[in-house]
Amino acid sequence: MTVSETRTPRHLRSALFVDFDNVYIGLTRLDAEAAEAFATDPGHWLAELAHGSGTDGEITRRFLVLACYLNPSVYSRYRPNFTRAGFQVVDCPSLTQQGKSSADINLVLDAVDALAARTRYDEFVIVSADADFTPLAQRCRADDRRVTIITASPAASAYRAVADQVIGADALADLVSPSVTPLDQPPVAPVVVPPAAAPAARTAELPAQRSTEPEPDVAAVLATSDARARKAVLRTVRRADRPMTLGAVAQVALDADPALGGTGWAGAGGFAAWLARAVPEVAVSTRPPGHVWDPQRFGEADLPGAVADADPTALQRQVIAVTDTPGLSQRHYRVLLETLAKDVAAHAFDRQATTRRVYEACQSAGAMVGRSTVNFVLSGVLYTGLSLDARPGVGPIASAWADNVVGLCRGARMDLTAGDVTAIRTWVTGGLLD
Repeated sequence: MTVSETRTPRHLRSALFVDFDNVYIGLTRLDAEAAEAFATDPGHWLAELAHGSGTDGEITRRFLVLACYLNPSVYSRYRPNFTRAGFQVVDCPSLTQQGKSSADINLVLDAVDALAARTRYDEFVIVSADADFTPLAQRCRADDRRVTIITASPAASAYRAVADQVIGADALADLVSPSVTPLDQPPVAPVVVPPAAAPAARTAELPAQRSTEPEPDVAAVLATSDARARKAVLRTVRRADRPMTLGAVAQVALDADPALGGTGWAGAGGFAAWLARAVPEVAVSTRPPGHVWDPQRFGEADLPGAVADADPTALQRQVIAVTDTPGLSQRHYRVLLETLAKDVAAHAFDRQATTRRVYEACQSAGAMVGRSTVNFVLSGVLYTGLSLDARPGVGPIASAWADNVVGLCRGARMDLTAGDVTAIRTWVTGGLLD
């Protein structure tokens, strides 16, 4: 589909099922404040989910089913928040000595009932990282229903693969937290792109696309209907879990305001030029096929093919393919882990600030390590339960990260020998544990 072919937003009748314990525990390990926002203000993130973008363009959701499954002996204090937001809260107390609740089976039974209901639900939204829901997602998909998965911790590749859309942990943390900058405010200043990303972010690489007419005043442009496109683009790019192609983002803009395509992108002469003027908060690379990303979370090293081991082994290729583990070389993993250890030893841990400092330090050291890679490793360490507030050394950090990668491999049902485990740990720790 070309960017000139516009589509009207899809209106979905959705059924949403929340595995509260799974999401709250996962978010707490990643960002305690985000976990509290998720639990105390579900109305906020529910409103955010009502409008979004998928691979098939802009969508709006009408939630006909809102169900939340929680353990009342642990999380009963959050029940009123979900009840007030319109959820049906289902108590799922622990039924075994190991503390396992009945949330999974209750959620599946209700979802299967919804599949057979007289009302046809266009979309099933499963809020959980539990791969046990993979058969449920497959059943929904087989019945020609859209499946959206929202996870607060690493999810198995097979589980992610059966979904039409996956909202990962970082996007969920941003979703549940109040936005720092309202999306409908006009831009106040261009974004400052890190030095490593600056060459790729300059839209001057497309001089032929720029209009020869005097550029309209930004305030005048944003006062027109293309302000809707700006808001849609900014929301979509900020929620994306990786840099997006120019064509995909252009389609988002056209879905929000079809008139842009017939006005030469509001007089800008091209989409890249319109982005630079109307949405300066995003970074742009016009090198084919072109990409757009949020510079607060990504850099040039996050672009597809920008980071990879020059000669990965067959085992490494399989780990990367089935677990999404970043394809860094052993040497670059060592730089990343040593930099992370030095940072948490020198500064109080803060997920966003720590990610930014470690990314910048890796770039200064000449290691092409992207922001998303830093964030992936940082999240993996936290998911193992290691507290970075305690300022652990590089050994515990490397060990926790290796445990996380091996756990992802086992969760993906990789058949690992003892030698495979040793090889993986040596690779992803940069040999720090040898």
